[in-house]
Amino acid sequence: MDALVSIWEALPSISKLAPPAPGVYTTILHYFQYFPLMTTIIWFLPWHPAGKTSADSVLNLPGRIAWCAMEIVGPINLIYNLMLPSIYSPSIADLPASNIMVASLYCIHYFNRAIISPFFSAPSMSPIHLFIMSSAMLFNWFNSSCLSGWLRGYTVPTIPYYETTSRSALVDAIPTIGIMTFIIGMAGNIYSERTLFRLRREEAEKRSKKTDNPGSNKFSKVYVIPPAQGVFRYILYPHYVFEWLEWIGFALAGTAVVPLSGLPPAPSAATTPPLRLAPWLIPFGWVAGKLAVPLPLPAVVFVINAVANMLPHARWGRVWYVEKFGEKAVAGRGAAVPGCAWM
Repeated sequence: MDALVSIWEALPSISKLAPPAPGVYTTILHYFQYFPLMTTIIWFLPWHPAGKTSADSVLNLPGRIAWCAMEIVGPINLIYNLMLPSIYSPSIADLPASNIMVASLYCIHYFNRAIISPFFSAPSMSPIHLFIMSSAMLFNWFNSSCLSGWLRGYTVPTIPYYETTSRSALVDAIPTIGIMTFIIGMAGNIYSERTLFRLRREEAEKRSKKTDNPGSNKFSKVYVIPPAQGVFRYILYPHYVFEWLEWIGFALAGTAVVPLSGLPPAPSAATTPPLRLAPWLIPFGWVAGKLAVPLPLPAVVFVINAVANMLPHARWGRVWYVEKFGEKAVAGRGAAVPGCAWM
């Protein structure tokens, strides 16, 4: 009991969480960078009660509502944190245009994910387990809290720290390249997802003509394997790969985010203690140092965490396709890596 009391007393107050104070921001980022370690269990555990792999449970929630809830947390938390006044950094009205632009990219993606996709594009959505929704909401809260601190201009010294070299003309083009990459990734993600939705609708219409049950939802639990053509020619989850491309572009665009040192003077409390980088982040710090650009650390963490979370789900999705439609229908395609049967 005493241990629980000590943990509770050590937690930061609400006023330091929204928006996160610099020290809290560093702590959240420190723990969130190790999220890939948690995802290792997904490689061995196929349990994912959502979408085509959902199962009956008293803890199931309506698919569209649960999906919206778990996706909308991110942009709401980000906007809320950026708009709130803070003694540590300027408010959103005083942030540089580049910071606001990067925040807008994030919100545009999640507007599509939380509103357009579930309510206007998907023919139906299977129930989602409460655990899945809660886990996704927690992930998006952690992620958007890290991003909001970064976009407010917080800087975090890292261990190891890399000295920057002289800038080149290419560096100035990186944010533009990032925005273009983000747009291509988002367009590909939407196209791939809408293609799946179209195939499901067509299959549901075919089945409905063979049955006489007008009162049922003809789209419910109707899933198809996409033919091996177009973006599905070599992989089964191009929408995942395109989303990763989106976030790579987001990180590249994030090199234009202006740190606090480039903003109007703020209290010295805005400085934060050094953050020891997770081993898989060290190469990104080295590259940022060589290119003489700020390391968009929260954005890089987001890319790695997104891939670490989605890749094993794609792997189990391929297993599901094989069990449901057979290896012949899968046609040798990998989940997200061409020609790789287990990934």
